Amino acid sequence: MLDLDPGDITEGRLSRALLVLAAPLVAQNLVQVANSAADVFWLGRLGDGAVGAVGLNQPIMALVMVPLMAAMVGTQVLVSQRIGGENRSDARKAVFHGIGLAFVSGAVIALLVAPNAGPLVRLLGAGPDVAPQAAAYLSAYMLLFPFTSVSDTVEMGFVGAGDSKTAMYLNFLAIGGNLVLDPLLIFGVWVFPELGVAGAALATVLGYTMSMVLGLYWLAGDHGSISLSLADVGFDLDELREMVDIGLPSAGQRLASQSVRLVVVAIVTVVGGAAGLAAYTVGARIATIAFVPAQGLQQAGQSVVGQNLGADRPDRARRATWIGVGIAAAALAVIGVVQLLIPDLLTQVFVPDISAQGKAYAVRYLEILAYGYWAIGATYMLLAGLNGARRTKTSLIVDLVKYWGIRLPIAVLALPVGLGVGAFGLSIAPGLGWGMGAIFWAVTGSNVAAALGLAAYFKYATSEGMMRRAADVATAE
Repeated sequence: MLDLDPGDITEGRLSRALLVLAAPLVAQNLVQVANSAADVFWLGRLGDGAVGAVGLNQPIMALVMVPLMAAMVGTQVLVSQRIGGENRSDARKAVFHGIGLAFVSGAVIALLVAPNAGPLVRLLGAGPDVAPQAAAYLSAYMLLFPFTSVSDTVEMGFVGAGDSKTAMYLNFLAIGGNLVLDPLLIFGVWVFPELGVAGAALATVLGYTMSMVLGLYWLAGDHGSISLSLADVGFDLDELREMVDIGLPSAGQRLASQSVRLVVVAIVTVVGGAAGLAAYTVGARIATIAFVPAQGLQQAGQSVVGQNLGADRPDRARRATWIGVGIAAAALAVIGVVQLLIPDLLTQVFVPDISAQGKAYAVRYLEILAYGYWAIGATYMLLAGLNGARRTKTSLIVDLVKYWGIRLPIAVLALPVGLGVGAFGLSIAPGLGWGMGAIFWAVTGSNVAAALGLAAYFKYATSEGMMRRAADVATAE
């Protein structure tokens, strides 16, 4: 695998810097696809209820990650800009504060969620065939959640420093641990207890705990890209405030998206039952294939943009964003074409024991999702440009419009005429009876609308000097 030399990100060819930095991130996300599919693959042997339990928890798990975004995004942006400005001491300070913030946030979340797992899944409308298994999954996941939080933040520190290979190795360890432990803990193989869906959750968090231990060990040593020593230990309130100021809008961005997904899952439960929930889960898990290059390029793009702004090169930061948009949109368009050709095969491979109705829903969902994959890639890279420039508040507004202004109103049309649905105290007005198809098109339609609108805004904002102002802020530090 190619390496980036010092100065390649701020001096070399931008397309090469993006691709070399993104390659390990894409590789780890490809393995993450296997990680996401592993739960569905093994739990599919237990029936639609077990698969639906994982699907019901997906938006909940994404929602509990909201407070951690301040630590993760704040760490990456601060480290990248300070490394670009050759300020390594403050980059190390950002990593230390990010780790501390992640651990405390994760511990608070675990203490709040674990005792209330049952009521939480029932608030989403889970029936008796799904609710007990969903609650078991959520409770088990929370056992080691603070360590998962630290693991993710350590990875972002390395990525911000331009060392995506180390982040990849850490992620490989987490995913490898889950892949090995999944069947052992689900079915009770050898000396392991048979835990069912709870075993799938426990396998995941144990894998990330192993990754956290290795990541902290590397940070404590002389790894090369970035390391910590006792001199970096200390609490700086201003540093914490700056990190939260950068990362908090990203937390709000995730809250905007995941809160809508919670309501959509409730709508799916009402409209499609266990079969619809299983199909929605299958579609979401297989769709991670589309997010693989998009997320890898976004993380790489945020580091490239941040380092160039720290080096007072705003024009390179702007060009890096557009180059990334082209690469991501093209790559995901190809993936979409492939998915359009084999939706039935994908469903059969991932969940061979799914019901006939669940399979029909899943195939249709995969077909509709494929039309908007290019837009997912473009959106991720445009958000990378904004986040790298500390414009995380703009990213928040984009997601508010995408999810609350577009996706949710369309999804509501799926509800039967005269029937409403609620989730976490939010009541949705009666629908028009358009069925599961409205939910599927709500996802793709909102993805396409977000990409087109964000591209127009980014072009306007950069022509008005957004990157120049961001570079002034970064270099002033």
